[in-house]
Amino acid sequence: MPEQRRKQKNSAVKLTILFTGIYALITQQVLANSWIRRLDEWIYDRSFLLVAPNKTPTLVILIDDLGLRWVTSAILLITAILISKRFNSWRPVNLSLLALFLLNLTVGASKLLFGRTKPSTGYDLFFTDSGLSYPSGHAANAVLTWGMLAYLIFRYSHKEPFEGMRLTWFVSIVTIGVCLASLYRNTHWFSDLLGGLFIGSALLVAIIAIDRSITSDRQPS
Repeated sequence: MPEQRRKQKNSAVKLTILFTGIYALITQQVLANSWIRRLDEWIYDRSFLLVAPNKTPTLVILIDDLGLRWVTSAILLITAILISKRFNSWRPVNLSLLALFLLNLTVGASKLLFGRTKPSTGYDLFFTDSGLSYPSGHAANAVLTWGMLAYLIFRYSHKEPFEGMRLTWFVSIVTIGVCLASLYRNTHWFSDLLGGLFIGSALLVAIIAIDRSITSDRQPS
């Protein structure tokens, strides 16, 4: 394995461990009913942003939709297929399918395990039969799917305007926008979004580590 790929893989592995650890810490703090739950309550109780569902600005709804799984999945898979055809390699499609599989598996299982109620219920309870709030699938999906899209474009392009830093800013802005829209609409607690961001980030860098571990003659180095 070339030295550059080895360094990239090692960096991605370290970030995977770091983000997973932070996600575990956030989860522990949420379950322990610590300061982060007080922050959740303070944000939920604010009066200056309370909006009725039928009066939500259209722009906020559109931004929130950028975290919807079917929207981002379709965009990611279409892009991956086009890149795969261009470079005659199944790797972009395989990486995208792996990302979507791990997202649904880990986040879905976590939601079922913790069973947290959504802010719209007016209660903050865990381990309920109908609760699916923690971690936020919107936040995890935004950072993982848009991040995977940016990674594939960068890895197979290296051309203007698809430079790494610019794509990083793009993913960051979209992800933050999705989180703010969720807070504005009271569809998630703040800690839901924080947990979703870190579990999504952990999955993203884990997939990058896998990609950097396996060489291919048809993939740019």
